[in-house]
Amino acid sequence: MRLNDREVVQEAVLKRLHSSEGHLRAINRMVETEPEITLKLILSEDVKYMSSITTHKSKLQPSTSVSNRLFFFIIRNWLLVFSLLYGLFVGLPFLAPMLMQIGWIGPAKIIYTFYSLLCHQLPQRSFFLFGSQSMYPLSEIQANWQNSTNPLILRQFIGNPEFGWKVAWSDRMVSMFTSVLIFAWFWWLLRKKLNPLPIWGLVLLLLPMVVDGTTHFISDLTGLGQGFRDNNIWLVSLTNNAFSPSFYIGDALGSFNSWLRFVTGVLFGVGIVWLSFPHIDAAIQDMRIGQTNTKTSRISGTNN
Repeated sequence: MRLNDREVVQEAVLKRLHSSEGHLRAINRMVETEPEITLKLILSEDVKYMSSITTHKSKLQPSTSVSNRLFFFIIRNWLLVFSLLYGLFVGLPFLAPMLMQIGWIGPAKIIYTFYSLLCHQLPQRSFFLFGSQSMYPLSEIQANWQNSTNPLILRQFIGNPEFGWKVAWSDRMVSMFTSVLIFAWFWWLLRKKLNPLPIWGLVLLLLPMVVDGTTHFISDLTGLGQGFRDNNIWLVSLTNNAFSPSFYIGDALGSFNSWLRFVTGVLFGVGIVWLSFPHIDAAIQDMRIGQTNTKTSRISGTNN
């Protein structure tokens, strides 16, 4: 058969068969060796059947392609994906008072209930939005709501139009989990200059929180507002009463207790990110290399 005739056969095959690259190579070999037989096959019912099969395969391919693209997007942009999902988790406690402010009580209560599983939500150790103060002392909460020292009762107070509305978790939780997100971004910028934090480094960074939380717990056993961490007389003696009474007493913003919860929460965030994120990034890089090698092997096998 002449060259032009072979080109006609090849064009006919391509039009009738929407096939994979491997099938096309097989068909091209058939055209070269047995052009007449190939042309007959094109006109036969067998070729129509083959076309239906390859068309079915081509319909299945996009879903696989989409899932692969999604997977590669996640591993290439894992910090972005983490920031969006984790940012939602960190931001929802602040959304609750906003919803209360506009009267969407049902959705706000769902958020308060969910985060109550993670936090004590004591109002004297929580931030308030849309009120006259960002934090309130226990005595003021007792005077305007219920005169109780029972934490199970106090945690139920989420605010009112005069006080504002409580953030759905405590100031310590805010500093802990928000700092993880912030330091994740800092770590990303400095990741090539920082080695992973050793375990003993994490222990040192978490130790202040352990001490602070344990002493708070022991102090609260004697009654909220009545323990040694509520008046901090030991600190008055240690500092020779160098600061104002509001610094030593209670949990209000700017007090010693408030500052200690903030600082220890930040140290927690630094330690968690510095220890875990380098290993997470290394594991994801290994996954990317493995996927790239697999893809290269498949391409090489196809070409062969």
